[in-house]
Formats: sequence, structure tokens, C-alpha cells
Amino acid sequence: MHSPQTQPASSRSAFRTFCVSGMGTALEFYDFIIYGTAAALVFPQVFFPQMDHLTATLVAFSAFGAGFFARPLGGLVFGHFGDRIGRQKVLVTTLLLMGLSTFLIGCLPGHASVGVAAPILLVLLRLIQGFAAGGEWGGAALFGIESAPPGLRGLWGSFTSMGIGVGGILGAAVFAIVSAAFNDNLVDFAWRIPFWLGGTLVLVGLYARLKAPAAAIAPAAEPARAPLAEALRQRPRQLLLCTGIAFGYCTIAYIGSTFFLTYATQVGFGSTQALMFDLALSVAIVCSAPLFGYLSDRLGRRVVMGFGALVMAMGLFVFFSLVSLHSFAIALFAYCLTGLLMGATQGPIPAFLGEQFPRSMRYSGISASYQIGAALGGGTASSIATAILILTDHDPLGVALYGAAALALVAVCSLLLRETSRLSMAQIDEEGSGDAAVERCQGAGLIHAKGTARSVTHEHRTQHPRA
Repeated sequence: MHSPQTQPASSRSAFRTFCVSGMGTALEFYDFIIYGTAAALVFPQVFFPQMDHLTATLVAFSAFGAGFFARPLGGLVFGHFGDRIGRQKVLVTTLLLMGLSTFLIGCLPGHASVGVAAPILLVLLRLIQGFAAGGEWGGAALFGIESAPPGLRGLWGSFTSMGIGVGGILGAAVFAIVSAAFNDNLVDFAWRIPFWLGGTLVLVGLYARLKAPAAAIAPAAEPARAPLAEALRQRPRQLLLCTGIAFGYCTIAYIGSTFFLTYATQVGFGSTQALMFDLALSVAIVCSAPLFGYLSDRLGRRVVMGFGALVMAMGLFVFFSLVSLHSFAIALFAYCLTGLLMGATQGPIPAFLGEQFPRSMRYSGISASYQIGAALGGGTASSIATAILILTDHDPLGVALYGAAALALVAVCSLLLRETSRLSMAQIDEEGSGDAAVERCQGAGLIHAKGTARSVTHEHRTQHPRA
């Protein structure tokens, strides 16, 4: 009987894997993209009308970041159950929570109707979204790499990264169409439409996950009783370095998906043009993520991740210089180029992080490290970038330096992790079993040694009683 990772690949199985690993994540990140878009274009007026526009945008991004701080908790909870009871129930639950909270955000009254209760409810629903997202990315990524044929884990893992781009395309396209249909007047009612649509689109991903093959979503044959505790004991270095990669990666990813919108409008582009830029960025990511995922299968994860992060860091300075020229065509080119470069880290990251842990603790390990990094990096990225722009009198150089520092961290942590592209999943899982067996043997040996010591002491006292 073949394990999921040794079955021959086919176009049908690849498409089925994309529907589970990629489309579900696409719907999840559609929700995040439309919130980030609304936070940049609409929420300052709807929920924070008493503030000036740039400060209100900063506060709206802070509410956006609140969801990120629920992600580590979601990663811990869903990661534990994903390792213990299997992937499917967890992936269905995360998707349902995501869709319901998205739909309800579209139903929220504004500040003019209920006052301070409006932003409080907004933050509460963002916390629910973040909690669900904490278990979403890791489970979707693992479905891709654990279903992949030999030598193609980077490519199949990139389906999750492609899903992020597809979600960005859907979110930007829907907002652009709604914005054009309502003549850029999103504040009154039109901003609600993308949220309602996102709530119903979840049904597509739900169908794909309920039809997923059982072998790829089952738990390990001998799951750890406390998977995260096992990961902390056996893989502390990997957890730390993976968290560093996630911090840097999510920082630049959410600068790209949310702050870039604000910057485009600040330099004079209209909201519809800014949404077109965001659409171009997402299309470029969808094209480049599988390419770099495949290159990581051929050249190695560390090389592609490290080199790609450094090139992307230099590209940030070029991006802001081109956008500041106020030419629509040149700015569109800058967004496309940036999206292509972002794929260098976005493509290989699911496989690279997932390969650092054996199956018995993989869901917990990848979810904990990624979501802690996402909370610390992605949850603060838009707010910090906006604050830097305010403090530097709208000079984007500081934002470019901030993004470059985050990408340098990705490069360093990638080079410090071991290369895993040449190992089979069976080898990685056997290493985990071996580590656990060594610990059990050491524990048994310690118990035996203590027992022997007690026996010797007892015999000595018997032979040489005190006077």
C-alpha cells in the first residue's frame, strides 16, 4: 500500500490537491484581503470618523492586526487536534469560522448608528477570523506537501501560496468592480458586498475539503500525546528559526497586501487604480510562487529562500522610487515586479517549514512557528509602516528599510536551517520516530539505573546494618 507521498502524480490529483490546499486558503485570504482593503479605503470613515484620515487608517490597521494576535492561539489549538485526530475536521472548522465572521463583518452597523460599539464588534470578529486562520494555513500547507509525489513537495506545497495569490485576485477584483460600479463611493453601502460574497464563497472550499482523500488527512499512526510539547523538546531550534522566517515573510507579505494600497492613494492614485495595482501584485504571485517552489525542489530550499529574500529586499527600494513617479503604467510595472519577487519566498515556504518536523508533531510545529511569526510580523506590519510614513513626512525610504530588515531575517534563518529538499517524507518521519525512541530508551535506562541503585543500597543496608 502506497503512502500519500509516494503515489504517482497525475493532473487530476494535482488539481484535487490544489482545490483543498489552495482554494480553501484562497477563500481565507480573500477575507483578509478585503478587510485590509476596507481598512485602507473605507473603515476610517465608517468606524473612526472623528479622526483625520491617516490616523484613522493607522487605527483601522491596528484593528486589522488584532486578528493576528489570536492566530497563535488558533495555531496551538487546531495544530494539536490536527495532529491528534487528523486534518479534515480541523480544516472544515477553520473555514466555517472564517466564512461566518466575514459575512457578519459585512452586516456591522457603522459608528454613526451605534457609536463606539461598532469598532468593538469589528475587533471581536477580527479576533474570530484570526483564531480560525491560526489553524488554516498550516493544515492547508501540510495537505499539499504530504500528498506530493517524490521530488515535488516544493511545487505542491506552493499550491497554498498560490491560494494566497488567488485570494488576493478575488478580493482586489471584487473591490475594484464594486468601486467602479458605485463610482468610488464605497462608504455608504458598497463596501459590504465583498464581505457578504466572501461568506458565501466559503461553500466552495468546504465542498473540496469534505471530499478530500482520507489517507492525506489522517493523523499519524502514533500521534504524540502533546505534539507541541514534543516539538519544543525535540525541535526547539527549528521552531525558533521557522518563527523567524514567518516573522520576516509575513511582515513583507502584509506590507504588500495592505500598506501598498494606502501608499498608492497617498501619492495621488484613485482607489480603483490602487485596487488594480493590488490585483496585478496578486496575479504575479500566483505565477511566480509555483515556479520558485519547483526551483526549490531542484536547487534546494535554502538557496531559493535566501537569495530570493535578498533580491526582494533590494527590489523594495526600486518599488517606492517607481511608484512615486505618479505614472500609472510605471506603477503597474512596479507592482508586477514586486509580486514576481515575492514568489521567491512565498513559493517554497510551506514545504520548507513543514519538512522541519515529523508527521506526529508536524501540524503543531508548523502552525505554532508560523502563527507566532505572523502575529509578531504580519499583525504589526501595516501599522508600523503607516507610522513610519507619518513620522518621516511621507518619505517611503524608512518603510523600505523596515521591509529590507525583515527580509534579511528570512535569509539568515533560512540559511541556518538544514536543507530538506533531498529527504523523503518517510526519512523525516523516521528521524522523528528515532528521536522519540531514544528519549524512551533514555527514560527507561534512567528508571532501570535508579531501580538498580535502590537494590544495591537495600542489599548493602541488609548486609551491614547499623550498630
